Amino acid sequence: MKKWLKRMGLGLGALIVLVVVAGIVLFFNEIKTLSSLKKVDSYPFYTMTYSGDYGFDDFLKVGAKTDKDIEKFVTKRLLKGLPINLNITDAGCTAFRAKNSAGDTVFGRNFDFDFAPSLLLKTKPKNGYASISMVNLAFAGYTAENLPKPLGLNSFLTLAAPYLAFDGINEKGVTMALLAVPYAQPPKDPGKITLNTTTAIRLVLDKAASVDEAVQLLKQYNYYFSGKVECHYLIADATGKSVVVEFMDNALQIIEPKKDYQIASNFILYKDMNVGEGYTEFDRYNGVDAKLSETNGVISEKEAMALLAKVQIPDRTQWSVVYNLTSKEADICINKHYERVYHYTLK
Repeated sequence: MKKWLKRMGLGLGALIVLVVVAGIVLFFNEIKTLSSLKKVDSYPFYTMTYSGDYGFDDFLKVGAKTDKDIEKFVTKRLLKGLPINLNITDAGCTAFRAKNSAGDTVFGRNFDFDFAPSLLLKTKPKNGYASISMVNLAFAGYTAENLPKPLGLNSFLTLAAPYLAFDGINEKGVTMALLAVPYAQPPKDPGKITLNTTTAIRLVLDKAASVDEAVQLLKQYNYYFSGKVECHYLIADATGKSVVVEFMDNALQIIEPKKDYQIASNFILYKDMNVGEGYTEFDRYNGVDAKLSETNGVISEKEAMALLAKVQIPDRTQWSVVYNLTSKEADICINKHYERVYHYTLK
């Protein structure tokens, strides 16, 4: 009997080891990704490096017409069946493209939102460009009472982060940021796949080497806006080119800059409509315009961050980021703490 029990114990132990090994093999990339999750600011602000394939090429073949479609795709492809509930509410933001005294292209952006635990995500897809992007983790369902813990079970939802970028820069120096507007009229071509607010940004970060390529890629899809928060985008690249992309008259519309710099806030620029509905969008736009006009569109990264501080929205600015599109670097301040700057680079 003792020998039998001993053999059973050894057999059970071996089985457990096999199960553990199989689990590690099956979830290797997920475990590696989650082990990279680090909390770097108490607001909180996290960083994470995504390992392995997050299935974006497959997503582009089917797209999504609703947030539920994205939830289903992410749940099946990345979260191994763990459900996610995308959650977005209204936002007011400011962004601009200028240059510094060395001629580098500088891109500044405030993300103004309700409380949003944030994540700097590093990705390097096999079939695309490496990038860093800022992710609003509230969009993945995280709250002040439910925050991801490194290597904790509740951190699993952060695996959806590649699909939740709100701004970012790729290795080619292309950057893109979303900003809310009162309304939009996106294309509805029955022959095209549909993307949402944030997967449009992932498309550009992963696939575009210039503003022109970004525009051509975006024209290949229909769009809907998560949480029914309509948006437009400011896109720029390392050459200094930029455009605002808006969705009006059931088509993708391109607004070229009229000056040596370009600004976007929360009102519609198409055909000089200038339609907004709050969050001091015109004051913020005019504040940035006054500064850049005074300097002929030349501003240092430090000055750009100071400008973002000047036009931040009290109780709403979640992060401020200044990207150098030439050197592929990012300076980030969280929750209006402009005395504390986090620096990251793609090199």
